Amino acid sequence: MGSGVWTASAVNISGWLGWPLGTLLFIIGTINAITNQFLIRRLDIIRLVGEMCFIVFFSTIVQFFTRWFAAIGVGELPVVVRVFISALGIFLFCIGISLYQRANIVMHPNDDTTNILRFLYVHGNATISQLIDFMPPIVAITIVFFNTGQIDSVNIATLFSILGNGFMIAWSDEHIWPTLKHNFRSNIVADL
Repeated sequence: MGSGVWTASAVNISGWLGWPLGTLLFIIGTINAITNQFLIRRLDIIRLVGEMCFIVFFSTIVQFFTRWFAAIGVGELPVVVRVFISALGIFLFCIGISLYQRANIVMHPNDDTTNILRFLYVHGNATISQLIDFMPPIVAITIVFFNTGQIDSVNIATLFSILGNGFMIAWSDEHIWPTLKHNFRSNIVADL
């Protein structure tokens, strides 16, 4: 029923190039971790290494669960059940993003990008920062479509993710462990 937009772009690129999904998630995460260094306008080795470690585990776990869900037949469940499972997964994912963005210990590079955009470029607006962060994968999906004529892993849940992630993260900030406050660190020179 679709997936988050970054994962959907990786699935589409994987289908086009024939590369393993986990490998593409790692490559995309690496590019995003490097991009974050430009967005904060300085080299932050600790942030870069933390994000790289995160994507090693993340890409491996996603690859495992993709195979596991296929093996247990989730794709064969009735449409309504798959929509519910996908939407619930995205909602829980957004709660997780809210919690670990506020803790700000180590993050996936894409989620750090959203945080960087949110606090350095769009005055704290989680929705706008999330929509800006979604532009590259949407462009990637479009490029793949023009080269293959098909779109994979984009469905109701992807639309739910595009339209709702920012709102669900902002909602979670206020309602899920509200005493946990944002611990965003930009490490940008004070005159910016």
